[in-house]
Amino acid sequence: MFKKETEYALRGMVYIQIQNLKDRRPGVAEIAHEIEAPFFYTAKIFQRLAKQGFVRSLKGKGGGFFLDPEKKDLPLKEIIIAIEGNELFIGCGFGLKNCDENNPCPLHQQYGLIRDEINRLVSGETIQSLALSSMTKNVSLGFSRENSEKKS
Repeated sequence: MFKKETEYALRGMVYIQIQNLKDRRPGVAEIAHEIEAPFFYTAKIFQRLAKQGFVRSLKGKGGGFFLDPEKKDLPLKEIIIAIEGNELFIGCGFGLKNCDENNPCPLHQQYGLIRDEINRLVSGETIQSLALSSMTKNVSLGFSRENSEKKS
């Protein structure tokens, strides 16, 4: 449903938050490995997210990526819009530019319901809520549990 860049960004941000909760700051190589993404693509994504203020980083020993502890909740929707724009939340499911209530596409009514539900989901879920859920409920987000536990 999302672009690969968005998928990697969301998974990477959740991974960073999990590691931050364990008092760790993962580097880009670790993040790329854990989210099963190419290293250079991951580096590019997180450089962009850092410039946009979603994540911070420190260089050198003890460095790595971290979420600003002052910002308590980061809705998934904010990251999705930063990467993909808001077309998913306002656009036509059929891809038409002139689709609206007066000129509906064949999917207008059905897609509107789906679009609203996606909007509700990504507005209500945060990077922090997914990280906590993963840790407390033992929910898998696709990260290597063995690798994450060894590093804590």
